[in-house]
Order: sequence, then C-alpha cells, then structure tokens
Amino acid sequence: MSCELADFIKDSLTLKQIHKSNLKVGDNIILKTLNSIYLIKVLEEEQYAVSGGWFDKNNLSPVTTTIRGCTWGGSIIKNDIVAACGLHLEFGNRITTSRINKIFHISNHKVN
Repeated sequence: MSCELADFIKDSLTLKQIHKSNLKVGDNIILKTLNSIYLIKVLEEEQYAVSGGWFDKNNLSPVTTTIRGCTWGGSIIKNDIVAACGLHLEFGNRITTSRINKIFHISNHKVN
C-alpha cells in the first residue's frame, strides 16, 4: 500500500462524517461547502432528493440522485459515507461539491 493511500485511510478515521448506514428515510442533511449550501433528504433505496448548490444554479432542484461518497479531491472515494468535513461529496451524476465545511444531520426520528 502506498504511503499516500495509507495516509488517506488514517485521516478518514478522524473525520466528522455521516455514514450511509446511520441514515433513515426522511432524514435531512444540510451541507455547507466552500462555495454552496445543499439540502439532502434521504429517500428510499439509496436515493436522495437534493437541492442547492450546483443543482439550483442549473435550475434542477430538487433532483433525485444517488450519492457515490466523498473524495479528497481526486479519484479515491470513501463510498460508505454521505458527507465528511474536509472532503468533497460526489453525487451519482458525477457532480462533485467544493470542500465540505459543516454538516448538519436532522433526524426524522418519530417521537410517540
């Protein structure tokens, strides 16, 4: 394993991140990136409704898409997460955000 890849793996353990496996249908995620703000609503079967950022600028919001994962800005992707501070989110249509600065997870947990 190259030193660079080993460094990425080590760094990924300390990132503030949201794992796909921790999300439920109806949860919302707000991402503040270097250049934009995105609202992501969790749908069923690995699908997300996304508004903001590039999608707003291109009059596509809201769009239903998948999330491939997050990158460090290159081709290495961490595909088990939806967002991580310091990384770039890559959507299923290959659109990649600028660096993520803040993440807000709003759970759709229902109180009885």
